[in-house]
Parts: sequence; C-alpha cells; structure tokens
Amino acid sequence: MTSTTFKLSQLLTKSENWISISPEERYKQVTARLWGKGLILRAEVTGSEIAAARQLRARAGQFLVSRIDARHGAYGIVPEELDGAAVSNDFPCFDINEAVVAPRYFEWLSSTPGFIDLCRRASEGSTNRVRLKEDSFLALSIPLPPLEDQHRIVARLDRAAALVRARREAVAAAEADLQSLLTKAFHRIAADAPRLPMREVAPLVRRPLAIDLDARYPELGVRSFGRGTFHKPELSGSDAGSKKLFRIEPGDLVFNIVFAWEGAVAIAQPTDAGRVGSHRFLTCVPKADLVAGAFLDFFFQTADGIGKLGAASPGGAGRNRTLGVQKLEGIAVPIPDRGAQEWFLRLLHRAEELRAIRTASTADIDALLPALLNETFAERSDAG
Repeated sequence: MTSTTFKLSQLLTKSENWISISPEERYKQVTARLWGKGLILRAEVTGSEIAAARQLRARAGQFLVSRIDARHGAYGIVPEELDGAAVSNDFPCFDINEAVVAPRYFEWLSSTPGFIDLCRRASEGSTNRVRLKEDSFLALSIPLPPLEDQHRIVARLDRAAALVRARREAVAAAEADLQSLLTKAFHRIAADAPRLPMREVAPLVRRPLAIDLDARYPELGVRSFGRGTFHKPELSGSDAGSKKLFRIEPGDLVFNIVFAWEGAVAIAQPTDAGRVGSHRFLTCVPKADLVAGAFLDFFFQTADGIGKLGAASPGGAGRNRTLGVQKLEGIAVPIPDRGAQEWFLRLLHRAEELRAIRTASTADIDALLPALLNETFAERSDAG
C-alpha cells in the first residue's frame, strides 16, 4: 500500500473562532484525557464563572489540543455532544482537511504512541512550563495512504473496537449478575442470624513497630469500593520520622479509616505479608470459631455494611470523614452458623474462579486493539 508524506500543516488549519463570554449564558467546558483517550465534558458553567472576556468556540469534528499536556496525549476530535464548547487559548482547535485525511482515520492515528511522541517532540520549555509549540507541531510530517484505503482501515479498526466494547459490556453485565447472586445468597443466611459487635467477633489488634531509621518499610494500601489491597512504595525509617507504623498480617480485616465510608475494607492476602500501615489503617482479627474474615469483608461491601461504616464515620465529605475506633468496635454484624458461612464461602470461591477465567479470556480481547493499531500504523510509518 503506497503512502504519501504530508506535513501536519497540510492536514490541520487553526480555527480562530473567538466568542465574547456573556455572564448569563451557559457554556460547556472540555477535559482532554491523557494518552489519546479523547475529549469529555468537564463541566457546564455560566459565563460569570469563566475568568476571561473571550474564549475559543470548539466545533464538532475539529481536532482540539491541550498545549500543556499534548506531550502526554491530551487531545482529541471534538464529539457532537461538545459542539460549541468554550475553551481557552491553551486549547487550540484545528479544522481537518478532509480532502487529504478522513477525520476518523486521524482520530485513530492520534491515539497511537507514535503520534504522542510527535507531540512530545514539538513541546518545549522548562520542567514546569513545557508547552506544545504550534509551528513545530505543524511542521512535523506523517505518511498517509489514499483516502479510499483510509476508509477501509477505519472500518477495520471500528469493527475491532466494537468487538472490544461489546466484550467489556458483557463482562460488566456478567459481573453485575454474579454480584447480585452473591448478595442474595448473603442476605439469605444473614437475615435472621444473630448479631454481635465487632469487638466480640473480630477485635482490633495493633502491632506497633519500633522505627529503625536505617530500615525500610513496605506499606499496604486499601482501595475503596471493595477492590482489595495494593502495595505502596517502601518508606524509609528516616522518612517515617514520628509517624506510627503497625504490622499487618495475612488474614487481617483492614480498614482505611479515611475512606471506610466508601468501602475501603479488605482482607490482607498472603502476598501482603511483611507490609505495614500507618495509624490510618485499623486491623481486626476475626475469631475463627465465630466468623470467617471473608464473610465479614463481604458484609462491609453490602448496603447495610457500608451504611454502618458511614454512620461510624462522622464529619463532612472526603478526608473529614474518619472511622472512629470505638464506633467500629460497636458495629453489630450478622453471625450465621458455621455451616451457613462455609456454604457462602464456597460460593465466593467459585465466583473468584469464574472471575479469574473471565479475566484471562478478556485479556486477549483487550490486547487486540492495541496490537491492531500498532500493526496498522507501524505499516504506515514504514511506508513513509
């Protein structure tokens, strides 16, 4: 397939569609996502909230670039829903020369690492003031196949994208169904079960560490919304200073007290052995003869459990809401008999097996589009 090399100035013409901002009128604002992920609505505001007398009006189909983050792939084609959005001079808009390049082809091309690298090369300045230089950007060249071939390539990529999108939607629907089934099973055995306070079934256990200034301490984090633990970078003893650190052991039920109200609760895994947490991480140890940690963890992801953590976390939004130790210890949790718990744990285990299979099968689908993009546009680059 033959390609012809074009300067970006032959494909893109800067728009100078300036508008005066009216204090009473409402305007859409744009966010350019990084790494070629396109544009989305940031907010809709009145003109009185915009600190400028005039702005650029973006039009659907234009190519919009963030001067500041272009080197990180912050740009995209303006979608129909953002037509008429008001943007500052830091977001230049370009009309696309459709006689030379199909807009959808250019959109796919701009999502590739190679195009992001072009933007990086055209960005100059000091560490904190790097900006895309339009003249340098428009002087860069890219190879393009004939329009007929561009449309054929677009159709191929769009089909692949539709396949990936459909797969992701199917996975999300299957996960929702699986979670619904687990929740119903949980309520089935928990509804009439006796309730006991956390201090009796999973008391708080603290394992303070004596800080060695020459040692290093790998920290553990807990994601919100029941998404498990994650590993933070190591903290040196000297950096810890007067910070209190506590040892976390596998099997602990760990609460991030700052975000417990949004489900930041998890069971520490065997791979978390040796990790530590600050005073913001509370560790409770379930009594094995009464309750399984995984059962308690699931309870704190239900609406009932989240509600109780919210009630035990007084204050305003975000970091002003902190889970109180005594309030946590007083939360009454359902304790079904061990047979019922074991039945539920088998369901949980089976669910995790299904998720692992689904994740493995989805990985190949998720890799399809990047591989296809690389193959398609590496060919174009080689041809040029």
